[in-house]
Amino acid sequence: MSRTPAPDPVGHALMAFLRGNKAASLLVHSNVSEDEALPASYFFRTLWEMPELERTALEECRGRILDAGAGAGCHSLELLSRGFQVKAIDASPGAVQVLQERGVRHAACHNLFDAPAEGEHFDTILMLMNGLGLVGTLDGLEKFLVHARALLAPGGQILATSSDVSYLYEDEEGALMLNLNGPYYGEVEYSMTYGDETGPAFSWLFADAGIVQDYAEAAGYEVEFLGEDEQQQFLVRLTLRS
Repeated sequence: MSRTPAPDPVGHALMAFLRGNKAASLLVHSNVSEDEALPASYFFRTLWEMPELERTALEECRGRILDAGAGAGCHSLELLSRGFQVKAIDASPGAVQVLQERGVRHAACHNLFDAPAEGEHFDTILMLMNGLGLVGTLDGLEKFLVHARALLAPGGQILATSSDVSYLYEDEEGALMLNLNGPYYGEVEYSMTYGDETGPAFSWLFADAGIVQDYAEAAGYEVEFLGEDEQQQFLVRLTLRS
């Protein structure tokens, strides 16, 4: 008896774009804002279409690289063109197929918390497009910072972007309307729709700079902030203390 494959709206949108449907677009649902369109083309952008923070992160990459949440591979392909060894992972089977068809040979369908292969270590773990959000929750951030120690080579680094989304909770006077007894305001629930297909809900973490610094230092990392943009998104480098 064959199993029905799990919904993969992201993978199917990326594949549709790759096959020539340049209008392919996802609909993003969240518990903090109105539904929003996300064109598949965004995952295929070139170096000069990337925000400055992403270009900075690519400049800071070194050694063997793990591109986590690689999508359609825009970062992996740029790094491969610069001569780096790159392994790309994504939880979407369709995205992994797109990665492979676009020339990212070492691409695998994994989530962030899958165990590394025996002896597999990376000099850089790259997490872009608010990529730190892959950890899901504050508990997930704590868990990931421990897990990453097994993935990183000596002197290895995590390069990640995250955002402070407290502005979503400002009233008309600019005062923050936060429920201090509720979950952390940066823990957001999302789901994606492509065509008639909606994927399962998932958690995404928007961790502010103070939270990132506190959690990373507690887990034994040096923390260096490398830049910030007008949307309150920032790039951080976490390096294992020797």
